[in-house]
Amino acid sequence: MKTLTLPFLILLIQSTSSLYSQNIHFTFHNGSLKSIPLVIPSVMNPNLNPLSNSGVSLNVGQKVYFYPNGTSKKRELLFTVDESFQQDQVLEIDAMIEKRKKELKNN
Repeated sequence: MKTLTLPFLILLIQSTSSLYSQNIHFTFHNGSLKSIPLVIPSVMNPNLNPLSNSGVSLNVGQKVYFYPNGTSKKRELLFTVDESFQQDQVLEIDAMIEKRKKELKNN
């Protein structure tokens, strides 16, 4: 019984660790006419230029923040990367921020 349990346990640990270290490549698109500052802890703090695309690779579990008032004083969570995101997905960051602002206003 022990000989069967150990390989299964090793396989389970490997598959779980690869799930959390999965790296997903995105394109952040800013379709607005304003710059959008973002915060991606331990990765970078990008400033998306107006009408631009920026490529980024993030791990599952990575959090991305934005500044709802356009200031650097208070940041809010925009999204957390999870398994629902797809490789090479284009994220409309300006639209995501508008939606998130409405959610925050209603809470």
